[in-house]
Amino acid sequence: MSTAPRLTALDALHRSLGATMTDFAGWDMPLRYASERDEHNAVRTRAGLFDLSHMGEVGVSGPQAAAFLNHALVGNIATVGVGRARYTMIVAEDGGILDDLIVYRLGETEYMVVANAGNAQLVLDTLTERVAGFDAEVRDDRDAYALLAVQGPASPAVLKSVTDADLDGLKYYAGLPGTVAGVPALIARTGYTGEDGFELFVAPEHAEQLWKALTEAGAPHGLVPCGLSCRDTLRLEAGMPLYGHELTTALTPFEAGLGRVVKFEKEGDFVGREALRAAAERAETAPPRKLVGLVARGRRVPRAGFAVVVAGETVGEVTSGAPSPTLGKPIAMAYVDAAHAAPGTEGVAVDIRGTHEPYEVVALPFYKREK
Repeated sequence: MSTAPRLTALDALHRSLGATMTDFAGWDMPLRYASERDEHNAVRTRAGLFDLSHMGEVGVSGPQAAAFLNHALVGNIATVGVGRARYTMIVAEDGGILDDLIVYRLGETEYMVVANAGNAQLVLDTLTERVAGFDAEVRDDRDAYALLAVQGPASPAVLKSVTDADLDGLKYYAGLPGTVAGVPALIARTGYTGEDGFELFVAPEHAEQLWKALTEAGAPHGLVPCGLSCRDTLRLEAGMPLYGHELTTALTPFEAGLGRVVKFEKEGDFVGREALRAAAERAETAPPRKLVGLVARGRRVPRAGFAVVVAGETVGEVTSGAPSPTLGKPIAMAYVDAAHAAPGTEGVAVDIRGTHEPYEVVALPFYKREK
């Protein structure tokens, strides 16, 4: 039985702009409006406007909300100050990654957990299961929010023209309530592009008004609407993992090179602690495959699942690959045996439909903005 894809509050607007739509995690989402390369370059040099309403918001509140999140997630959520956010993960008992998340602390006992679209239901169900015994409540807030993002070097200038919120005082990974273009919003300085930018959580009925106001405010700055396609090339250049590609239930945060998000020193026990302790020790003594960057010497584009080879032997697997508009050549992220993971390692190739195309191993990220 197939269910119709969910539509965001901006669906009609995307279609009126001529967007190419695609099914993404059960949502109908804009893939691109015109040229994905132009959209990508706009975010790198000016500004881009995204509809990210497919992301899954879960509300957590109550006297023991902090203690509960410390138990349910791998990070130390209790130390997040009000108005700040933290990148973290939720894992299974065996340490496998269920999703990577951003947790916003909205008040003393009020949090918002933002999950990836494809994992939102799983995260909601898992948190609901794990809250037993805590004086806290887990809410499905997915229908309470539309999410718009303005990303790129001109994004502060664009947003300043439509809000009197203190954007200069808003640090990276912080969020504050404010009014944007007359619309109440949670303004967060977060993003998935490698650029400065903001994510705006608003009521769905205000989404269209806000999108139009931002489009108008952004016109003098060269802002363009952007789809999922350039979001993927932007995050790939920035070396940011995507669930289902660099992160899966088969990997612990340590194997994904993100062991830093696991906080063993926090108070209280947390789900997956024992398995993660063992994974941390394994990573130190005999590191398994490592996540690396690969830059093509030729023009052919690697895709997820393609084998990484050295002297005809498979030594790894591509997790994400695309042409990089910023570098002007194809790039990929791949898990590669530790012996071949050092930047500059010779003889590494990707098996692209039977041809072993030469690739250079580089440290991630491929692109880092100048602060």
